Amino acid sequence: MRVLFVTTEMDDFVRVGGLAAVSAALPRALRLQSDVRIILPGYRDVVEQFTHIHIVGQCPALAEMPACSLGLASTKDGLPVYVLLCPQLYDRPGNPYGDASGRDWPDNDVRFARLASAAAQLAAGALDKNWAADLVHVNDWQAALVPAYLAWNRVKIPSILTIHNLAYQGLFPRESLRRIGAPEDSFHIDGLEFYDKLSFLKGGIVYASHLTTVSETYAREITTPELGCGLEVLLRRRSDAEQLTGILNGIDESWDPRVCAQLAQPFAAGDWEGKRANSDYVRHQFGLAVSRGPIFGLVARLVHQKGIDLVLSAADEIIEAGGQIIVTGSGEPDIEQTLVDAHRRRPDAIGVTIGFNDGQARRIFAGSDFTLMPSRFEPCGLSQMYAQKFGSLPIGHQTGGLAETIVDGETGFLFTQASTESFLGGIRRAFTTFRAKDRLDSMRRSAMARSFSWNASAACYGALYRKAVSP
Repeated sequence: MRVLFVTTEMDDFVRVGGLAAVSAALPRALRLQSDVRIILPGYRDVVEQFTHIHIVGQCPALAEMPACSLGLASTKDGLPVYVLLCPQLYDRPGNPYGDASGRDWPDNDVRFARLASAAAQLAAGALDKNWAADLVHVNDWQAALVPAYLAWNRVKIPSILTIHNLAYQGLFPRESLRRIGAPEDSFHIDGLEFYDKLSFLKGGIVYASHLTTVSETYAREITTPELGCGLEVLLRRRSDAEQLTGILNGIDESWDPRVCAQLAQPFAAGDWEGKRANSDYVRHQFGLAVSRGPIFGLVARLVHQKGIDLVLSAADEIIEAGGQIIVTGSGEPDIEQTLVDAHRRRPDAIGVTIGFNDGQARRIFAGSDFTLMPSRFEPCGLSQMYAQKFGSLPIGHQTGGLAETIVDGETGFLFTQASTESFLGGIRRAFTTFRAKDRLDSMRRSAMARSFSWNASAACYGALYRKAVSP
């Protein structure tokens, strides 16, 4: 089966959030059963990492979307990657979605509609004369209009839309319809219209053959008013028709502390001296005081969803009880600044690095005793899986993927409300466990023994693909 995987991030080249990890791992896990090819925008970071990109086709201009070229290259392990080459849209500083100060690019409607339109042409066999798709798998709002362009072009190719986070919908003013060459009659309540705006994500939800999201719990949650972001009625309709499936993400095999070259010292379950060496290393790196108390790690996008304010409100109690906090990530400027201010007040007990570095994140998981995940909602979450593999027990809100991947009292701690008091309940349980060394040892061993392989997820997607293409 020929599958086109449409994404805007991939760990090999560019990362903003968990989508990048999924886009690197899932297509590779699917290669055994499918001819999977990825299409990405030609960001500077993508183009610079290929030594050769072979031009296979040209996309003509459409409405206000400029003409562009389609190149084909491959990763070091041979995964085919199509690159959409359009320097005026993609060759920019900052991240894939906005400038260095965090502001969205004003032409994101054109940038990602151009990707969606090109992907639809590629899938239909109109760009690469040697390849067409049997199925298209698109991810999040940036790629969500691929099924719409297929429908508008009267191309019958089944499509799957994976919603990684419903809160990001790709909303634009109505005039974007003209800019992206969408038909005027698609702007209505059963089409792209969402409270008099154009919603890319809603377009995908309406036109895709099947929807998936990244945990079974989140698949249920998004059909409710609390987490449906205004789309719950439409999503409930798709769910009732058995067209919405929750498939839990996995993590790749490099998350193994016994062989991870980026750690201060590799270690296995039971080798707590090795884990302590990583604790000592990150304490020194972040300039924290020498301590035998627990380290609480926070590796996350620094946005409201992740409950960073709850961490800050719990910080005094953590520190007074002998704990220290280490944070790394980037996101909303005001949250970044609040964390920097907290570090300046207590540099001995709170370490903060704004930005993301994979090696540093791994060392924090390896060196921390507990990982803080007080997310208000969490479609899947990856940090709690990384943490468990590295012997850091997650403290997570009982929502989405956290509820499915943390075994309360065995591999981590769950708390029921996104409130300071509920969160502190989980933290107090963690301190009690830290002081009971046998209990801590047992929970760490249980956490590190867990498997979060992509194989199970890939099997579910493979079955879904086969069902989608069957007559």
